[in-house]
Amino acid sequence: MSKEVYITRLAKFLPNSPVSNDEMESILGMIDGKPSRGRRIVLRNNGIKNRYYALDKNGNITHNNAQITAEAIKGLFGKDFIPDNMQILACGTTSPDQLLPSHGSMVHGELASSVAEVVTFSGACCAGMHAMKYAYMSVLAGGNNAVCAGSEQTSSWMLARNFEEETRSHRELDELPVLAFEKDFLRWMLSDGAGAALLQNAPSPDGLSFKIEWMDLFSFAGELETCMYAGADKKEDGKLKGWKEYEEHEWLEKSIFSLKQDVKMLDKYIVSIGVKKLAETLKKHNIGSTEIDFVLPHISSEFFRKKMMDEMVASGIPFPEEKWFTNLVQVGNIGAASIFLMLEELHQSGKLIKGQKILLLVPESARFSYAFSLLTVV
Repeated sequence: MSKEVYITRLAKFLPNSPVSNDEMESILGMIDGKPSRGRRIVLRNNGIKNRYYALDKNGNITHNNAQITAEAIKGLFGKDFIPDNMQILACGTTSPDQLLPSHGSMVHGELASSVAEVVTFSGACCAGMHAMKYAYMSVLAGGNNAVCAGSEQTSSWMLARNFEEETRSHRELDELPVLAFEKDFLRWMLSDGAGAALLQNAPSPDGLSFKIEWMDLFSFAGELETCMYAGADKKEDGKLKGWKEYEEHEWLEKSIFSLKQDVKMLDKYIVSIGVKKLAETLKKHNIGSTEIDFVLPHISSEFFRKKMMDEMVASGIPFPEEKWFTNLVQVGNIGAASIFLMLEELHQSGKLIKGQKILLLVPESARFSYAFSLLTVV
């Protein structure tokens, strides 16, 4: 069996042209015909300047998630690695196009390659890292190669038309027809796109590769209640009531399928628990923060940057800002794809030399999961 696994190629796909802050609401639409009261506050805190939508200027869908993912994966292929060489395809996303078939199967169909093993990971931001770990373990188990990808197509989820029935219902009950902040918050946070990686049992003969030293993923669902969810609503006791427990008319009236975020839980737990677990993980692997050259933190908002840095100092694992490499401001929060896009951009940056250590950090607020990985440039 192979003892070493390398990321030998990276590719990405960002649909259409960048969308500025001022363009967002004209594309996504206004709820009840009125500008969002929370938009400017959210944008000021998250620091994002541009994002990508798989939508045209009129809000029509230009690419579905499977197509976005396939376009990223196509960037991995060349003369020495063609689609029919692909042994494993592992895909992760928060936003599949359908409940069934699986997202990975739909991506495989878009690629139209020969028979391969296909696996799908659902969830949120860690789904892409779960796909990468499956690919990593597959090569460790003796495979020659594996393709993994993280992707999102959330913009169509955020279109105003998806909230029209809920707004109408509130108006009929003489309630203020204002979308709850837990839903409105995410309309200004998310972006579309995909990233992909080719993992092999030997480094690339051309250019730099990344040796995967280790990958550790953790779930705190046994200790904490849900923070981000869709296809359900959260009850007063903190438990979720899934879409199958609602009457059909309630799906629209309550926007059951909208993406929601418990922002109080997010602020309370996402940084503190994650940094504590990171400190334990680095200690387990006997590596200190001074030995790491680049930190790629998936942060959903610039609001969390200083909180995370301060918590790292307090936990004895300080990482000065010059070691941080992020692209949130330029491309937005693309959930499961974000870590792939950061690594691809760093790979293309000209900043890397052999021997450098790169730490990947991916928190997920859905029910609080964390993914960490250490890479060496070879």
